[in-house]
Amino acid sequence: MSSFKITGGKKLQGEIIPQGAKNEALQILCAVLLTKESVTINNIPNIRDVNKLMELLEDMGVRRTKVGEGSYRFEADQVNFDYFETDGYKRQAAELRGSIMLLGPMLGRFGKGKAPRPGGDKIGRRPLDTHFVGFQKLGAEFLYDPEDAFYTIEGKNMKGTYVWMDEISVTGTANVLMAAVLTEGTTTIYNAACEPYLQQLCKMLNSMGAKISGVGSNLLVIKGVKELHGCEHTMLPDMIEIGSFIGLAAMTKSEITIKNCQIRELGIIPDTFRKLGIEMEFRGDDIFIPAQENYKISTLIDGSILTIYDAPWPGFTPDLISIILVTAIQAKGTVLIHQKMFESRLFFTDKLIDMGAQIILCDPHRATVIGLNREYNLRGIRMTSPDIRAGVALLIAALSADGTSIIDNIEQIDRGYQNIDGRLNAIGAEIVRV
Repeated sequence: MSSFKITGGKKLQGEIIPQGAKNEALQILCAVLLTKESVTINNIPNIRDVNKLMELLEDMGVRRTKVGEGSYRFEADQVNFDYFETDGYKRQAAELRGSIMLLGPMLGRFGKGKAPRPGGDKIGRRPLDTHFVGFQKLGAEFLYDPEDAFYTIEGKNMKGTYVWMDEISVTGTANVLMAAVLTEGTTTIYNAACEPYLQQLCKMLNSMGAKISGVGSNLLVIKGVKELHGCEHTMLPDMIEIGSFIGLAAMTKSEITIKNCQIRELGIIPDTFRKLGIEMEFRGDDIFIPAQENYKISTLIDGSILTIYDAPWPGFTPDLISIILVTAIQAKGTVLIHQKMFESRLFFTDKLIDMGAQIILCDPHRATVIGLNREYNLRGIRMTSPDIRAGVALLIAALSADGTSIIDNIEQIDRGYQNIDGRLNAIGAEIVRV
């Protein structure tokens, strides 16, 4: 197990480039299974979860060739179905939450798929029913063996149909969508997720010959085609990293320029940070964050306390709730953070309280942050990263704190953030990987 040793209180200054979007990568990489022709993907982040998924694809028989920094060509013309019966497949796929999205492409192209119960962050219940109900509506048969925790799907005679998603699930929508593009007839997915990741997947599939309309809405119409072709696709910058850097700049009183943000794809993320009083300037597709000694949380029109909550897109993404919470610690004012979607995501606040933050954890879903307004700094402590986003929130707190902090279990951070210590050290941070 590795750790970060962080010397806090350093002001950062300079430019930083966000990595490719992690959550998009997990969908896009699974989609290479939908064609036997070559698919080139650019701006792939060099992070643990994505690298493990690419290794898993190679073990399945997909050929991978590096064609540039962050760019790979994939060829899935010789998929080895015997591998799905091995302990190696079960072990590797079970380590990744994103591995569940292998089922949709396998079902669409080959009429069958098999996957173990996936891993991922322990942030609360994340049921998979939406995925399998969608497959069943297309005509697939679903089997689950509780003894070996394997999901098996058979769908040789699937037909297009109406699918109402009982949960606005990004991965569930992606899985059903990837199964539907090669299914005969017309499939309508209503109550679909419409995150930029999903829009990117739809754009990629359409460039491969799929017929998907309604992209960007919660109503997708898919006319099945017999086969898909190769393509080249470039992924968006990671909006969660962009939000993390905005919060980092505010907490550390730093002047940072975040490059190549594709601002039009960020939705309400910038305006949500502005509600905390954080100033920013759009310079083309770059976001400039000036050094701020103080920032003040907005109130509602009648003067009551602001609430920031997560919601399906175009609402505020749940992956940035941890960052918003930690950024509010040094603001002036009070804010209620309401994490609606996952019941275990706010439990890292006890570490922030130990550092000196004024936070009341109301229940598993709500925390009230009473801003310190720089009246005193957080203090460095030793702590453990429980998941990807909480880990980076703790890193931001440590960088703003007096003294030295140790964050253990940083493998969680590495799952979602590419060389985060190296990139932050390049603009003035002092982080040592132990």
